[in-house]
Amino acid sequence: MHGGEPTGPGRAGGPDRLRVGHIQFLNCLPLYWGLARSGSLPQVELVKDTPDRLSDALVAGDLDLGPVSVAEYLNHPGDLLVLPELAVGSDGPVLSVVLAARCPLPDIQRVALGSTSRTSVLLARMLLEQRYGLHPEYESMPPDLTTMLLDADAAVLIGDDALRATHAAPEVGLHVYDLGQQWRDWAGVPMVFAIWAVRRDVMDRRPGEVKEVHAGFVRSLHMALQEIDLIAEEAAQWEPFSAAELAQYFRTLDFRLGEAQLAGLAEFARRAAAFGGAPLLRTVTFAPL
Repeated sequence: MHGGEPTGPGRAGGPDRLRVGHIQFLNCLPLYWGLARSGSLPQVELVKDTPDRLSDALVAGDLDLGPVSVAEYLNHPGDLLVLPELAVGSDGPVLSVVLAARCPLPDIQRVALGSTSRTSVLLARMLLEQRYGLHPEYESMPPDLTTMLLDADAAVLIGDDALRATHAAPEVGLHVYDLGQQWRDWAGVPMVFAIWAVRRDVMDRRPGEVKEVHAGFVRSLHMALQEIDLIAEEAAQWEPFSAAELAQYFRTLDFRLGEAQLAGLAEFARRAAAFGGAPLLRTVTFAPL
């Protein structure tokens, strides 16, 4: 599905291109589909990995810009500048961030936390403990639903694993709680799971290139949002979902970072700090583009 994209943390594409993170989940496919079609792809070296590893790489300086989980951004706001107009979130159901349980929510006593997620894990804990008054035991493990539910009552899953759990739930008798909808019902604002950011030192050294790459991302996203049905048809050839299911999913996701989404990010940051899950965020600093 993503043929021709470079992989790994190396600089095989040459030292002159900005190293840009690429989440290997369907939720980012529209953005990168447009990037390839718009001709912006040769400008960057794409590094594909899971959200947690990409966040770590960006903070460590092994990437120049790319997606970063909101939870990780809250821990490193001084090192990163937020790129406007780009995010992955929802204003209601998200479909691909879930708590999948073998029992009703009030009976959950042990929760397996998917190791590739940070924002979603923090959100799940806040919901369970602060909204529902539950205090289960937690264990972090790789995101394999069958293995996670061997010893745990519920599992926090994101991305394609969560999508598969959502679609399989009726057949296997799972209780699936959509954490995007749970947050909207609890907080009354949109949920932002990931943003795009650039390292502050990269912005200082290469502002023109960052501006150009950001513009390419925005163009690619706008292009992709006009071609959702086509993207879904192409992706359905390789995925266990129909084109209609994928089109619904892509339209459910919220890729905006406008006033409402920033209000949601600020509210999540406030509640996360009160929960003890992240330092208090005083301001969101955008890259000067």
